[in-house]
Amino acid sequence: MDYIALLSIIILVILSGLFSGLTLGLLGLDKTELERKIKLNDPQAKKIYPLRKKGNLLLSTLLLGNVAVNATLAIFLGSIATGVIAGFVSTGLIVIFGEIIPQATISRYAMAFGSKTAWLVRFFIILFFPICWPISKALDYFLGEEMPTVWSRNELEEIIKFHQKSNKSNLDADEERIILGALSYSHKTAEDVLTPRKVVFCLEEKTILNKKILNKIKKSGFTRIPIYRENIDNIIGILYAKKLIGIKEGREAKDLCQKKNIFKINENKKLDVLLNEFIKKKTHMAIVFNEYHEFEGIVSLEDILEEILRTQIVDEEDKVRDMQKLAKRK
Repeated sequence: MDYIALLSIIILVILSGLFSGLTLGLLGLDKTELERKIKLNDPQAKKIYPLRKKGNLLLSTLLLGNVAVNATLAIFLGSIATGVIAGFVSTGLIVIFGEIIPQATISRYAMAFGSKTAWLVRFFIILFFPICWPISKALDYFLGEEMPTVWSRNELEEIIKFHQKSNKSNLDADEERIILGALSYSHKTAEDVLTPRKVVFCLEEKTILNKKILNKIKKSGFTRIPIYRENIDNIIGILYAKKLIGIKEGREAKDLCQKKNIFKINENKKLDVLLNEFIKKKTHMAIVFNEYHEFEGIVSLEDILEEILRTQIVDEEDKVRDMQKLAKRK
């Protein structure tokens, strides 16, 4: 075997590996993922996307090139060796150096390798265009557009958890906690986060706001106090603690409470819907009732934020860290 024949075999094996590896590597890249990377100014994605967006044309080109090279390699070896030997040699070369090694390598570094060989792939697309274009158009017609990859909420949660555990990700534990909270809070209802009626600080409408009651309100630390008539299931208003500043003793609770636009909700209301209603109504607290119109408790904007942040928000006036745990103990 002369040097020209040896050089020809090496070139054919390299081309075989290139076509095989690029088929797996480039077509393994998701179009929507490349589009996101382009929006983030990824230079590699910008080079690859024009090729990848025409998936069937790219597939046809790479497969045609791979088949043509492998067939040429087998014929070339058959011309310089016996049939059996040529068969074993060509099979070994194609399987090991033309399939396994390049596919294993390029699939791991598809973005980097694909961006560096984009010019060469474009050359082969132009070279095989008369054959591959009709095939790709037929595939486009019968198979339609590629389906974009859309992840479910549970899949997104697993992706975030994976990123947090990976050493190559810059996502830290706090960011993971908040993102996971934002993904999951919409599944929960007002019943899941409410402050139960057993521990809600309420006042009857005829309660006289004397020094003892005012001190009790101050010690409670609550800024919004439900006011009820005769029984706690009949909430008629909300008393804002700030309105008690400088008032004279002896007035009844009903005289100072806000009776209009009391925000009452069902215990099954989803938290994402409730959050939007809080923003729209410009209020921070909702009165929660069950299906029998019985008072169940209250939900505040802070309760929803705690669910998203997945942590308790405690200020200097809070006497209890978790009101639901306190209600269970009672």
